[in-house]
Amino acid sequence: MSSFDIHQEYVEEGLPDGALGPDPLAALQAWLADAEAAGLPDPNAMVVGTVAADGRPTSRTVLWKGIVNGALAFYTNRESAKGDALAHEARVSILFPWYGLHRQVRVEGVAALAPDDVSDAYFASRPRGSQLGAWASAQSQPIGSRAELDAQQAAVDARFEGVDAVPRPPHWGGYLVTPASIEFWQGRVARLHDRLLYEREGDSWTVTRLQP
Repeated sequence: MSSFDIHQEYVEEGLPDGALGPDPLAALQAWLADAEAAGLPDPNAMVVGTVAADGRPTSRTVLWKGIVNGALAFYTNRESAKGDALAHEARVSILFPWYGLHRQVRVEGVAALAPDDVSDAYFASRPRGSQLGAWASAQSQPIGSRAELDAQQAAVDARFEGVDAVPRPPHWGGYLVTPASIEFWQGRVARLHDRLLYEREGDSWTVTRLQP
């Protein structure tokens, strides 16, 4: 049977009105906890969509690393393709695809550079190999072969040999995405899914139920 022919019926209890409470960020954290409890792979993976300077939309998966001052945090090479796009257009979309729970969350918001102390603290928490990799790779730039990349890694390993605390590269750091809207989607029977859209209104949120 082709994947195109598979039809899975969703039978979850769904989202009654008011089920998620008034704070969508708290609800998002609760859904992440559900994904972790269900054993889903990489439950904090999120797809970030950006728009490049030439108008091309691009998506890629990054890891959500918590909430900082009401914003969703992720970290990356700021000279990468995504970094270039964010320098051009700060508005982004985010998708959490929790397929195993028949759930997804869509976020639209504005990304800003994380303060240096936030980026420093997260970088210091990373495994040493990941720290060295941030120095070794000019993310998104062409390279002639895997051997060249391995040579860059070896040079970085030698550079920081004996250095206990690897410093954060100046081109690497965090982004904080302040949400303007957050939509929670729960699969339901007969494709009559539940959709609850939170939209920021000053310091609070409005909630609207959308038709599936």
